[in-house]
Amino acid sequence: MSATLGPPRGCPRLAGASSRKALFLVLLALLTTVPALGLIVAGGTRAEAHGTPMKPGSRTFLCWQDGLTDTGEIKPVNPACRAAQQISGTTPFYNWFSVLRSDAAGRTRGFVPDGELCSGGNPNFTGFNVARDDWPLTHLTSGATVDFSYNAWAAHPGWFYVYVTEDGYAPTQPLTWDDMEDQPFLTVDHPPLNGSPGTVEANYSWSGRLPAGKSGRHIVYMVWQRSDSAETFYSCSDVVFDGGNGEVTGIHDPGNPTEPPPGACTATRRTTGTWSGGYQSEVTVTNSGDVPMLGWMVDWTLPAGQSVDSLWNGNATYTGQDVMVHNADWNGSLSPGQSATFGYVVSGSGGDSATSLPCQVG
Repeated sequence: MSATLGPPRGCPRLAGASSRKALFLVLLALLTTVPALGLIVAGGTRAEAHGTPMKPGSRTFLCWQDGLTDTGEIKPVNPACRAAQQISGTTPFYNWFSVLRSDAAGRTRGFVPDGELCSGGNPNFTGFNVARDDWPLTHLTSGATVDFSYNAWAAHPGWFYVYVTEDGYAPTQPLTWDDMEDQPFLTVDHPPLNGSPGTVEANYSWSGRLPAGKSGRHIVYMVWQRSDSAETFYSCSDVVFDGGNGEVTGIHDPGNPTEPPPGACTATRRTTGTWSGGYQSEVTVTNSGDVPMLGWMVDWTLPAGQSVDSLWNGNATYTGQDVMVHNADWNGSLSPGQSATFGYVVSGSGGDSATSLPCQVG
């Protein structure tokens, strides 16, 4: 583990349930001491996931917990979470891990407008930008060394930049870039993955020291920038520096937040054309769950000797024979029963006999 100052000014500014219930309500624990400013944490494995902060919990994560009922319906109790629902509906609650911009490439100031930091400028999450002082709140101690945890919903490598608001931040005023400190107090480089992606428990985690000299209400702002694509995630975690040890207030008992899962999808593949040395396929992705979803991911392994020449209506990542495709900007939002398609052309002999492919919401 090595320490360095945060990214220089030449880099992008701000670049870049029982016991289970207790797990979600006690969100930060003290650990070993590490340097206070600009920490870079290096892990033995790569950070992998779609996701959002769980320690300290982001607005979308804690509001999902607040609103989730035993039947799987979203009925927020917290006033700020209810306000977010009135503006954006319940779909963002089921997709708490998807506050992202696929074209961001780590950009922040000048890309995400003032007043839209908590949604990252993603219109699906506009309700979470509302300036209020009654969002679910994590209680912290300034200068304490704590665990940070970021949910891992799908698999991608990347960096995390962790910022805090300047002294004098007012939660009832729209959050702007001028409210944020210029430099991150933590920079995390591909931290280790724990658990299996696609679950609430899966996470990547690191330990680090909170900024010293802070008191009262603040926002901990995280930017997660993938290193294998331009996709970038944004989040606001409402905190108060009052001597707390990670206690969370302002959320209703969420029941067991791992059941039901936030949506489901299926993917079917068919060959639409063949020729000597290649073929063309179409994949249909269907929301097979009972709640809306904002995005999907399909991954599979090509037969040996084959490679994708071109792909449309999706964003692809290739690792050897492994192909991972996320929705494009225009075809990720699907209501229950709705479908979207993407296609691709493959070079190589033998075709592909697969008719179904693994699919995840995210």
